[in-house]
Amino acid sequence: MKLLFKLQSLKLLWTLKPPNRTFHGHPRLLASDVYSQYESIRQGKQEIPKYFNFASDVLDKWSEIEKAGKRLSNPAFWWINGEGEEVKWSFEELGFLSRKVANMLTKECGLQKGDRLILILPRIPEWWLVKVACMRAGIVVIPGTSQLSARDILYRLQASKATCIITTDKLAPAVDSVASQCQLLKTKLMVSKGSREGWLNFTELYQNQSADHSCIKTRIQDPMIIFFTSGTTGSPKMTQHSQGSLGFRPLLSERYWLDLTPSGMIWNTADTGWILTSVASFFDPWVFGSCIFIHNLPQTDSAVILNTLCRFPIDILVGAPTLFRLLVQNDLSKYKFMNLKYCISGGEPLNPEVMEQWKSQTGLDIHEVYGQTEMGVICSVFKGMKIKPGLMGKAAPLYDVQIIDKNANILPPGQQGEIAVRSKPIRPLGFFSEYLDNPKKTAESERGDFYVTGDRGTMDEEGYFQFIGRDDDIIISSGYRIGPFEVESALIEHPAVVETAVVSSPDPLRGEVVKAFVVLSPTFSSTDLKRLIHDLQDHVKKTTAPYKYPRKVEFVKELPKTVTGKIKRNELRDKEWGRI
Repeated sequence: MKLLFKLQSLKLLWTLKPPNRTFHGHPRLLASDVYSQYESIRQGKQEIPKYFNFASDVLDKWSEIEKAGKRLSNPAFWWINGEGEEVKWSFEELGFLSRKVANMLTKECGLQKGDRLILILPRIPEWWLVKVACMRAGIVVIPGTSQLSARDILYRLQASKATCIITTDKLAPAVDSVASQCQLLKTKLMVSKGSREGWLNFTELYQNQSADHSCIKTRIQDPMIIFFTSGTTGSPKMTQHSQGSLGFRPLLSERYWLDLTPSGMIWNTADTGWILTSVASFFDPWVFGSCIFIHNLPQTDSAVILNTLCRFPIDILVGAPTLFRLLVQNDLSKYKFMNLKYCISGGEPLNPEVMEQWKSQTGLDIHEVYGQTEMGVICSVFKGMKIKPGLMGKAAPLYDVQIIDKNANILPPGQQGEIAVRSKPIRPLGFFSEYLDNPKKTAESERGDFYVTGDRGTMDEEGYFQFIGRDDDIIISSGYRIGPFEVESALIEHPAVVETAVVSSPDPLRGEVVKAFVVLSPTFSSTDLKRLIHDLQDHVKKTTAPYKYPRKVEFVKELPKTVTGKIKRNELRDKEWGRI
């Protein structure tokens, strides 16, 4: 699918959705910084360059600014593991180390431009080094979560035709168990203090390399990253992004959803396999020369997270709704955050009740973002915007987002339909290139002039979007259309509910009814469950339209989730309908 990066396209997109943002509280960026150097393109006075490489055109430029003494003494990367280990890199040090890794991949491992490398590492510094090194060498990197099973790894190796894999000693046995079925896999690198037969030791190998490496010249549409989507149905698809769609896009957008500066520090708790980590812990912060803070967080521990916010000068916290639901279970008055000013939630809608609890205890708002692997951030409650609980903000810069019907007609405000992003006549910068080796799925993702997200929602008169649910999550009971999020939001307001997922369940009279799977708060674990079910049902009837209440309730210890933290409602729904 050919990408069009003409000046005319930029003018068209900005005309369709003119920016109207207000930002507060940050000093102006330096005139010599990387972001400011692209101002003429943002103003439409200059065309987008034909060639672009994030490593050389962004990271190395910041290194030059750093050497010239024009950047504040803020690290580019700051990592801790909670056990006393700490890593701090400047942009210069990041460049020095990543060139060594690039030489290792090309000279020792024989990788060339266009080759594919699967990267399955937890939140450790090597993940960032490998990503930068791959960009320097023109290698296409494929991130994956450390929770992948041997079967998952086999599928990814075979589908992607990757010739190299980098992982830890923990996952090496899983790779070995399937490697014989992957004829194209030539090199296995292990990040470990130990050794394993058939594997190269990553640390030993790269440390002995020269730091003299010339960054390869890449076109702006050249492939850079492939994500395996974490969809709730079917096998994961290979979603390919280019140097332009992820690397150059933040240079054209306003600071919109992050609003960072070179003195800022951001902590995103998402898994390394999720696109949110590539966006919020790599591309977007480094465009502004900001510091990326990382805690290894082998497990999500609310006390560890809250204490970290108190000990380190973190400006921005980014996490999934599950993170904030977990944090508000604590007495937040006991914690005094050192520098936290801005909180962002993404991945799924955040219940208004959680937002209110966080605000009342910390004084901070939670700004929602909505996005997909295919496009990154699509909508956001930008800094300085009015927050409307339950709504996920307005369209991100460069995107014309609309609510459409099944015939691709734009629906008026307030009317429910599918959330879609205009993709014709000009395909916006920021869009994925294609679903690799799957032209049918690529074609099916478009309807008329729009890319269809598969999510249902509404837009109000002010351009704010509300998420209703996945198109296949909608429950139709006795003719009523019920979005699961509405019911979940009502349930989670009840003090007994920590987390919940709502799906359809078969019913001989109504066709289907609402069923809620509920994770209970420990303080309610010994409660009379029959009475509690009745209380929960009454609570929903009083909170939202009575026809939406869950006629069935099941208490569970945990909810099934994808590797990115999204609730797998399809799994719960299939169980209800006897498909499992």
